[in-house]
Amino acid sequence: MSEERFGEFVLVRRHGEGRVAELALDRPKAMNAVSTEMARSVTGACAALGADRDVRVVVLTSTHERAFCVGADLKERNSFSDADLVRQRPVTRGAYTAVLELPVPTVAAVHGFALGGGFELALSCDLIVADSTAVVGLPEVSVGVIPGGGGTQLLPRRVGAARAAELIFTARRVEAAEARELGLVDELVEEGRDTEEALALAARVAANSPVGLRAAKRALRLGHGLDLRAGLEVEDAAWRSVAFSGDRAEGVAAFNEKRKPQWPGE
Repeated sequence: MSEERFGEFVLVRRHGEGRVAELALDRPKAMNAVSTEMARSVTGACAALGADRDVRVVVLTSTHERAFCVGADLKERNSFSDADLVRQRPVTRGAYTAVLELPVPTVAAVHGFALGGGFELALSCDLIVADSTAVVGLPEVSVGVIPGGGGTQLLPRRVGAARAAELIFTARRVEAAEARELGLVDELVEEGRDTEEALALAARVAANSPVGLRAAKRALRLGHGLDLRAGLEVEDAAWRSVAFSGDRAEGVAAFNEKRKPQWPGE
């Protein structure tokens, strides 16, 4: 396993011959609160991972024992002028967008608090694995703002408009069992096993065609919310991008020869 640091607060570990990249939030003294510097580091790490053709899956984790991420750094913001807040907005928004737009499948491994922007980072991933200690929520209206890292758009896509409205308007925190029941997280595991299980899930995903994975994610993301006819056109475009690829040829050959495929990744 290799490690690379992006700034002071983000650590990237590579697993499984580099096919699975773990992007670890590593600001333990602040329970991974998203400061301006941390946002820049998340953006930089995502840019590097998205451009790396060896990476097939990204897992978003935390090095803090009791929190995934508690959201925006309100201590930093308390010192801001209005002009400072305006300048910071594209930086912090860029971090959430960078996770959301990673071209490969993404899995969040959540334990402890995942609140506000912290939960929005998880929502920006394709799948969320949470352990029994997880507490999630979007409490922004309780401090006079709104979820601004994608929460008002991503949450209703997960749980429906009415449920998202209830959760956002009440600003309530949801514990692990209810979060799984409501669909706020996808898989619930034993305490302390969220990262292990998320990496295991990522390894299963990474065994598949890298070309196919990127195209499937593109079709899922671009087609969501479109009417069926338009969505099927998105799917057809994605199919055409893989139909004549080296991965498709290798996948068919490996199936017929009853062997494990050796994906060329092109």
